[in-house]
Amino acid sequence: MDFALSTEHLMVQQMVREFAQREVAPIIRECDRTQQMASFVLERMAALGILGICFPLKYGGQGMDYISLGLACEELEAVDTTLRVVMSVHVGLNSLGIFQWGSEEQKERFLIPQVKGEKIACFGLSEPGAGSDVANLSCTARKDGDSYVLNGEKMWISLATKAHHALVVARTNPEAQDPHDGLSAFLVELNSPGVSRGDIHGKLGVRAGSTGWIAFQDVRVPEANRLGEEGEGFKIAMSCLDNGRYTVAAGATGLIRACLEASVKYATERKAFGREIGKFQLIQQKIAYMVQSYEAARLLYLRAGWMKNKGLRNTKETSLAKWFATDASFQAASEAVQIHGAYGYSDEYPVERYLRNAKGAVIYEGTSEIHQLMQAGYALGYRQDGQLRCELPPYDPDVWLAETTSESKNQKDKVKST
Repeated sequence: MDFALSTEHLMVQQMVREFAQREVAPIIRECDRTQQMASFVLERMAALGILGICFPLKYGGQGMDYISLGLACEELEAVDTTLRVVMSVHVGLNSLGIFQWGSEEQKERFLIPQVKGEKIACFGLSEPGAGSDVANLSCTARKDGDSYVLNGEKMWISLATKAHHALVVARTNPEAQDPHDGLSAFLVELNSPGVSRGDIHGKLGVRAGSTGWIAFQDVRVPEANRLGEEGEGFKIAMSCLDNGRYTVAAGATGLIRACLEASVKYATERKAFGREIGKFQLIQQKIAYMVQSYEAARLLYLRAGWMKNKGLRNTKETSLAKWFATDASFQAASEAVQIHGAYGYSDEYPVERYLRNAKGAVIYEGTSEIHQLMQAGYALGYRQDGQLRCELPPYDPDVWLAETTSESKNQKDKVKST
């Protein structure tokens, strides 16, 4: 058992940290205030190769492993949740879904442009009337010749107005005995006739990012854009959530670290009753819990990343990592505000933003309550993970680093040169 990060891991960690700290941190408070995503973020993340960090070179990626993806997400959310959300949606929920379930033709058309950052992707599962109850979604896809006609609305979609592609789950068989079996997944080009979308404003947190809705009115989707087989939509969605939840767990770990660093800094600068407040035991207790939470959350997500690298099913382990890290990040942010006192209630310091952002992660990609039920089900023997027709490919450096074109070599060099 080796707990050390490789040279490549450290390189990724440093590159992403420098980008987030130098380029985004100085402007993030204003972006949060104006509820606008910085215009350069997506383009810059693409140029650095971050959007394709864990994909083989032959698809335009960086050839790094899944642990690298987790490390990148930790560094991004240590600055702001909106940066990690990009990775959760574009990479975890969409691109890795195509990588796992897509045909080679679909990978050529959709995955390669997304990995290179030429096209931005989102994920359409939640609806105005269906969140945790996925089987109850009402968006339909009716077969008509060599295409499907898509109707319905998706809600709470990150990057809804920024994306070019969406992985959408819709009902293709309303008569299925088990409603889960009546769902199918589709790769939808969002410039198609009948697609409309908009941003959601007034959110509690994640204000510096894009969250919106997408409506489909008689949108024709070619049969060639169906991901997987008809009726596999629920399994595909759940496997995508496994990957998205991994990025959320890693990101929440970064948020805990940000709370810890901000609290330590303030506790050693602020004085009360003639001494640094860090000298008081109750302040020390709050900081000690943050240390504990960070170390535990980090080990949980790294274990999930290691399992992904090995090609091991990790639904249980990823669920646990997501549940623990997000709950712990919300608690850490709350205590960070408390340590900062009245200043913590103002955006003069970042901890109030950490608190607002942390609340979202205990809701999306499986509420904390859903993950509690999952973990209890595993422990009691009520829940078992069946084999999937398509598993997420394990990391194989000989395959992933195989350079098929000079262009793929140039992609790999991006991380090395930044």
